Amino acid sequence: MNAIRFTLRICFLLILFLGAGCEDQERKPAAEPVSISPQYQGTIIAVGNSLTAGLGVSERNAWPSLVQNKLREEGYSRLVINAGISGETSSALLRRIKWILSQKPDIIILESGANDGLRGIPIPVIKDNISKAVQMLQEGDVTVILAGMQIVQNLGPLYTESFAAIYSEIAGERQCLLIPFLLQGVAGKVSLNQEDTIHPNEEGHSIIARTVYPFVLQALQTE
Repeated sequence: MNAIRFTLRICFLLILFLGAGCEDQERKPAAEPVSISPQYQGTIIAVGNSLTAGLGVSERNAWPSLVQNKLREEGYSRLVINAGISGETSSALLRRIKWILSQKPDIIILESGANDGLRGIPIPVIKDNISKAVQMLQEGDVTVILAGMQIVQNLGPLYTESFAAIYSEIAGERQCLLIPFLLQGVAGKVSLNQEDTIHPNEEGHSIIARTVYPFVLQALQTE
């Protein structure tokens, strides 16, 4: 009998304790909902090969990161993604356009074709690939900034001139922004390139960023 009374008393005390705990919780004011604003108001993707990826320099010193830094300094809240892949050709570029669009970019800075030119790929093939890439991006409601490229005259003046003309022709046909030459002021200058004389060093990337930046601002103004 004493054991039963003891057990009942313990149960009664537990009920009082748990009830008090619940009551305390009910009396606590509900937490205010937290409003989380997006860190960035839009996305810019730099698509290209090793010249964009920043081969030989750290990612933070490659020109896409430097462009983001400049945007931040001037009050623009845009995320710049470096989607450069070393060695990529224009044909390989086409195979990843759908992935690029899946990232929901507002602006694409498109640099492609240099590796094609070094391999002597026929000019019509290069132009067709890049033109299709621009078209697919535009159909995805993306503002395209096409970066013009040039190559050395190893394959003769006719090929070299035809290659350089690809970019202005596409920009005219597709009505996209055109950076006349991405490596303006950098190409051919020993002090601005790495030992291979092809890939820009940190100072070279800084100059590229300054070349690209006005076109990014122009793209932002057209949104």
